[in-house]
Amino acid sequence: MDIKTASALHRLRLVSVPEALSFPALLIFGSLLSRVSDIDYLMMPLGVIHGILFVLYGVFLLDVWNKAKWPFKKVLLFFVLALVPFGGLYGDKLLKRDEGDSVIAARAREAAGA
Repeated sequence: MDIKTASALHRLRLVSVPEALSFPALLIFGSLLSRVSDIDYLMMPLGVIHGILFVLYGVFLLDVWNKAKWPFKKVLLFFVLALVPFGGLYGDKLLKRDEGDSVIAARAREAAGA
């Protein structure tokens, strides 16, 4: 794996956890609190934050798909995980495993070449 692919995977990992946590925060603190109390000022900022994180996640997922040459089923899995509350946490776990495997493979190639 080259450095561009590794950095694309790392960017996706960096945005996956905040995106996974922003959706339940929007549901709980934004929607639920605005319905049961007079606290409705959280809906707009949480919605904007979640929207930005979701778009970044989608852009970074497309970047990883392009650079890592993932199969469509894997990209679809990560997209569905972004739609499920806390799904990005599981996606981060999968990405961490892929990132670790790629580092091990790169070190093995480097040792064989040296």
